[in-house]
Amino acid sequence: MQTSDLANEWSLLQNQYDSYEKYSLLIKLVSVGILSIAFFIHHLHFSILILLLVLWLQDAIWKTFQARIEGRLLQLEGYLSDDQNLDRADGRAYQFNRLYLEARPGMVKLINEYFHQAIRPTVAYPHVILILVLSVKLMF
Repeated sequence: MQTSDLANEWSLLQNQYDSYEKYSLLIKLVSVGILSIAFFIHHLHFSILILLLVLWLQDAIWKTFQARIEGRLLQLEGYLSDDQNLDRADGRAYQFNRLYLEARPGMVKLINEYFHQAIRPTVAYPHVILILVLSVKLMF
């Protein structure tokens, strides 16, 4: 029964993990759309730059949530491939939130997590390019 519960939790979390990826891509597409619309209606302004930065940060926050799920998924995969570790407290099914609360970082570490997610190439692209394009347009 324990293995079945772990497999169910894995399935639920894997679906959620994939969903976070889709929404991250949606955030990127919204950023591209905002800059494209601003460019075509000739409304390139500093406020668009701020909006693009906010969307980049939101993407980083979203990816931080996804990384938390990834950690638990990897734990579950380890337990599912090796039944002998199921007696450990974190080997019980449906403990995602409790385990996160036990290891929850403070404010500074949380902001640091967001920053590290933001500079990952898969998160920074296309945000850096959009911000550079807008910055160049605002200068000239």
